[in-house]
Amino acid sequence: MFEQIFKNIDDILHKDAGCSSELDYVEQTSWILFLKYLDDFEKDKKTAAALSGKTYSDIIKPEYKWETWAVPKGKDGKIDHHKALTGDDLKDLVDHKLIPYLKKFKANAVSADTIEYKIGEIFHELKNKIQSGYNLREVINRIDELRFRSHKEKHEMSHLYEDKIKNMGNAGRNGGEYYTPRPLIKTIVKVVAPAIGSKVYDGAAGSAGFLAEAFEYLKKSKNLTTKDAETLQKKTFYGKEKKSLAYIIGTMNMILHGIEAPNIVHTNTLAENLADIQEKDRYGIILANPPFGGKERAEVQQNFPIKTGETAFLFLQHFIKILKAGGRAGVVIKNTFLSNTDNAAVSLRKQLLESCNLHTVLDLPGGTFTGAGVKTVVLFFEKGVPTRKVWFYQLNLDRNLGKTNPLNENDLAEFVKLQKTKANSDNSWTVKVADMDTDAFDLAAKNPYKKDEVALREPKKILDEMKALDKESAEIMKAIKGLV
Repeated sequence: MFEQIFKNIDDILHKDAGCSSELDYVEQTSWILFLKYLDDFEKDKKTAAALSGKTYSDIIKPEYKWETWAVPKGKDGKIDHHKALTGDDLKDLVDHKLIPYLKKFKANAVSADTIEYKIGEIFHELKNKIQSGYNLREVINRIDELRFRSHKEKHEMSHLYEDKIKNMGNAGRNGGEYYTPRPLIKTIVKVVAPAIGSKVYDGAAGSAGFLAEAFEYLKKSKNLTTKDAETLQKKTFYGKEKKSLAYIIGTMNMILHGIEAPNIVHTNTLAENLADIQEKDRYGIILANPPFGGKERAEVQQNFPIKTGETAFLFLQHFIKILKAGGRAGVVIKNTFLSNTDNAAVSLRKQLLESCNLHTVLDLPGGTFTGAGVKTVVLFFEKGVPTRKVWFYQLNLDRNLGKTNPLNENDLAEFVKLQKTKANSDNSWTVKVADMDTDAFDLAAKNPYKKDEVALREPKKILDEMKALDKESAEIMKAIKGLV
């Protein structure tokens, strides 16, 4: 049922002049969905307070509650169409009264880790793009059919929302930036293995997939005490996100997974000077897939000791610096990072190997990221001791990955199993840092066990062979002339 409701909402928004892509559909569905969630959230809090003999103070004023402005209902429980606004009247109320009211929550909240602050921040970042008040009325009516009361309903809703985020990839490159395949995220979380009490950080949070999956992992890791549950709610997950839409979607995604006031901040992580990071700012766990290929401005590059316009390289410097001693990380990056010969790449590999134990590299096949042709690797490292040896695992599948053939958890099962002991196999091998060329620190994933892989020869060897062939040819020609 929920899936059909989402499809109906997309069909309505497709007809609206203000919504032109899947990105708009997700954004506009999100803010209305959030207000419906908030209504159910308040009802649950009020019920819980009554059961324990306490009083509950409403967050939202009566005139801006969902049941007042969005879906006023009669005694029969059906929408009262005499009271329910539509057309221009509804659009004017939303644009000029409701959203300005909700924006003020940010300034009035007692702290940033409250749902009041999140309400204000979300509505500071977006506006109603639905141009037709009649379309807006239809969307509201559909969203009112959704329920967030039971655990099962919330669980199903979070999965459907994840599907919507995944579909944003259909809207082009910008949409795809926000989505990392969930089987890959789950695998990275399993290997990094956060524990309750650790602070988990993603400085390029996007749709908050890493934080949401880490939350799911930790919820199942043990029988939670009341203190554990509070720790997970308020003191465990932290994110930063530069783009407005991704920030909204990430916040909403965490809320739907059960984090009431996500610690996600709308900011450019790379604008922070590395020299200003102190011990109190550090995290024990880092899980991230930073954007790559972007070019940061010269003034942003000044915040980093290794100057480069490659966004992912700046993020990697940030992650190394902000990770606590003994902290663990799993970071996705383009596979060219392993062997690029430019100064920034070489310097960054040197820094990573000297300041951290890069114990595992997962080499992923092309097509892992739907719609993106680039090949990627996952770097797993621990901060505080230098790398002695690196265990590589090359994911070789008997099919091409793509939209109709996505990556699944079974594809990664062997990696998870072998990674525990760093065992060698047809797909895995170990490289000692002592055997590396210390001028280049080349980490290219060259599988010594792959039978059909032709090892690339050094340019000098190729030139020497060409000279030898030229000499041999000249001698043959000379001999032929002597015979004539």
